[in-house]
Amino acid sequence: MTRPFIICHMVTSLNGKVTGGFLEKSEYSGSIETYYQIHKNYDADGFICGRITMEGSFPQPSLQLTEYEGPAIDRNDFIAEKAAFYAVAVDPHGKLLWNDRVISDSDEGYDGAHIIEVLTEQVSDAFLAHLRSKGVSYVFSGKDTLNLEQAVQKLKSLFGIDKLLLEGGGIVNGSFQEDGLIDEISLVVIPAVETSEQAIPLFQTSKYTSADAKSAAFQLKAAEKLDSGSIWLTYRKNQEE
Repeated sequence: MTRPFIICHMVTSLNGKVTGGFLEKSEYSGSIETYYQIHKNYDADGFICGRITMEGSFPQPSLQLTEYEGPAIDRNDFIAEKAAFYAVAVDPHGKLLWNDRVISDSDEGYDGAHIIEVLTEQVSDAFLAHLRSKGVSYVFSGKDTLNLEQAVQKLKSLFGIDKLLLEGGGIVNGSFQEDGLIDEISLVVIPAVETSEQAIPLFQTSKYTSADAKSAAFQLKAAEKLDSGSIWLTYRKNQEE
């Protein structure tokens, strides 16, 4: 395979929401902790999130982009370092500002992950200069819109990522699904119905019309009952897909 094996690993409500008040309820805290433990147990080479999810999960100190007056920066991939574990941010417009080259988090399943930004060529030189100054790696995948298949191929060829956890949000999950890039789905399903209109579904329609999006069928691989009535479901993509 010319790209990583990609597992979409998420916590959801019974009605398929991945955000909402149900995640804050104390009776489900054990299930959330189990989700993070499963994340570690997968022993993946990295995880990938959209900009909004990455920004919300790993907030940075208030930063401003410094004006750049140097020479034009070529739109070539930048490998700041090779690492044992990576945090990949899908950030096509170059909006995430980082304080360090690695994730800082209390959970050892994320802490110390070297950051890779997935960009389009339209990002500014000032943003690229910022990433370079912080030692953050980046890859380009598309001039104006992202080519996710090319992006994940680069993650394997340039960084050696063979197994990648896709962990939201809904638009990024939907984009990977529409491109046929999800090999396995791992869901910790909490026994709650999320009624908020703002709650985000597991997969959101993204860049395609329904005629262009790829459909995929998955088969149940395993089902395991967890604490608090939650269940861990894993699905593997049909081989013929």
